[in-house]
Amino acid sequence: MIISLTGGDDLDELVLDDNYLTLSGDELDVDEVEDSPSQEDLPASTETIDASAHRAKKRKQREKNKERKAKRRKLTESAELEESHSIAERPPHELADYLSKMQTKAFIKSTTLELEDMRIPDSSIADTTSWTGLRTLDHLSDFIIKTLPNLHTRLSQKSKNPGSPTLLFIAGAALRVADVTRILKDKRLRGEKGGEVAKLFARHFRLTEHCSYLKRTKVDALTISALSHIMLDVSFIDAKKRNLFDIPETRDQVFKAVLGGPEVLEAIKAGKIQLVLF
Repeated sequence: MIISLTGGDDLDELVLDDNYLTLSGDELDVDEVEDSPSQEDLPASTETIDASAHRAKKRKQREKNKERKAKRRKLTESAELEESHSIAERPPHELADYLSKMQTKAFIKSTTLELEDMRIPDSSIADTTSWTGLRTLDHLSDFIIKTLPNLHTRLSQKSKNPGSPTLLFIAGAALRVADVTRILKDKRLRGEKGGEVAKLFARHFRLTEHCSYLKRTKVDALTISALSHIMLDVSFIDAKKRNLFDIPETRDQVFKAVLGGPEVLEAIKAGKIQLVLF
């Protein structure tokens, strides 16, 4: 039953809605009118309607919040999926372009011709696209064994010349280097007669301390006469979502102190040293 009131207490001011129905279908009598809700009952009814509307509004708001959270979750999952695919998974020609862009950031004052002269050719970059596993330290040994068989063979052989490393593994964090060192000591890589594994922290030790450490590990001093591979740890992402080349200090050191060295760059271009992005 729907009754609308226009105001006042007199019966003459009572207005019936067109949709008004009685339970029996008979005409409305005075007793029924007298039993009808009075003006005094209206506030309670209005409050009930307002409460229902408020609950409905809150319910719609909760549904909207759920939708927003679901969309946000999908975006986050998509971003994480993209991040899980390392730049290192790309083919050599794309990696060469990527390294060229990073090199430009390191040598901001160099001309186009100078940068082109320093460019690392894609023929000097290892093709590791056959590796479909994760590029994490837990899989580093398998990664080397399956995608870099020549490096695996060389790591299992003891170097004839002290201070002539076969592999340089470059990472952007000291703790990361310590973890990599532990993995590279795996007997599956080095066998029983493999060479020494030494870790160097460029920003945490003085040069004299490095030299002293190398002597203790029978490495003595470094030369590139036996160097066949340089591995760049680009898959590792730090707490700020940065890889090896996203950090200006490490990016500049890699290109200027390692890859930019005349002898190293010449050996890379000649194919004597292969670059590996892990």
